[in-house]
Amino acid sequence: MNYLSDLLSTSSFKELLDNSVLAWGLLACGLAQFSKLFVELIFFQRWKPSVLLETGGMPSSHSALVTGTASGVGLELGFDHPAFAIASALAFIVMYDASGVRRSAGMIASRVNELPAENWPSFPDSPLKESLGHSRIEVLIGSLIGPAVALPGIALIGSPLHVLNDFGLILG
Repeated sequence: MNYLSDLLSTSSFKELLDNSVLAWGLLACGLAQFSKLFVELIFFQRWKPSVLLETGGMPSSHSALVTGTASGVGLELGFDHPAFAIASALAFIVMYDASGVRRSAGMIASRVNELPAENWPSFPDSPLKESLGHSRIEVLIGSLIGPAVALPGIALIGSPLHVLNDFGLILG
């Protein structure tokens, strides 16, 4: 308990806990990744907990992270702030990469996996990972989850530090 109170009393850790933009962006990412369990269950009638650790699939958790964070930066600093422009540019790059380059790499991996194994003696025995990127709709849904989680969270609840203060777990 003493270690926890020492950790919580450091100013750097308090600053990290007070970063509502980061916290809500990460929460949007986590919720998008967690929702993949239910997408698998509803649309494919299978319980597949491994999707929690996989890339690709519906929705894009990376898109939720970057759009949630970018929208939070806009809310906190203003949508005319250069930091919002940088965060938005990064979000567009991540989403373009997810639906373009990473998706293409997954399609190529699928084709390579179809080739006879004897043609590739130096290749590993396990097949290449095929689920790397996202379709445009998976990216779109993820990009909508980000602001839908982050903006109300930042505006209505605030940072984890504020929540901990409200419950009396951190003083000062």
